[in-house]
Amino acid sequence: MNYSEFKEIVLGRRSIRKFTSQEVSIEDIRELIDCARYAPSDTNSQTWRFIAIMNPEKIKEIEQMTWDCLNRKAAEAEGRGLAREAKLLTRSFGPYATAFADAPVLIVCLATPYQSKFRDKIFEPIGFADQRIWDEEGIKSSCLAAQNLMLAAHARGLATCPMTGPVLLAQDELRRYLEIPEEEQINMVIALGHPVDQPSRLPRKEIDEILEIVK
Repeated sequence: MNYSEFKEIVLGRRSIRKFTSQEVSIEDIRELIDCARYAPSDTNSQTWRFIAIMNPEKIKEIEQMTWDCLNRKAAEAEGRGLAREAKLLTRSFGPYATAFADAPVLIVCLATPYQSKFRDKIFEPIGFADQRIWDEEGIKSSCLAAQNLMLAAHARGLATCPMTGPVLLAQDELRRYLEIPEEEQINMVIALGHPVDQPSRLPRKEIDEILEIVK
């Protein structure tokens, strides 16, 4: 592949929220995870794990638990006199946070505990950092793997949409439902399927706005 072909994959990827009813095969999922696992990670710690949910009823149950938690938060906000914000939460953020509901596959991206020879032999003995820092290391590498997964999906003719709504709203419920170990962090969920259409490219900040070159 030359650079132009690679850049077209990067620029052509979209966050898709509407999917056809066409199934995604287990072979497709395994291919995407194969690409995901080759992402870089701190000291090759590979702090990622994935749960691919292909059962539409289970995906609907996750949608419902997300809505239940959202409605509780909206009721709490309204009880504090924030009726406008509560309405926005349910009417604007709710559909946005649960747009995975009709996807054929929902991938839950996890960050496993960060372990490395440096942490065991150097960092922990000298008290280099607290647990929060190590949790962040796991999330960072998990995000890199998730990007690999989404680019691979686009190159394979599939579509994805990364979402944190279910994590922000119903993390505890999702953990219990999927029996996710306490030591694993829930990073995001990714809706996966065949796209209904290809949305136009959204504007991006200009290069000069986000790049500083130090000579």
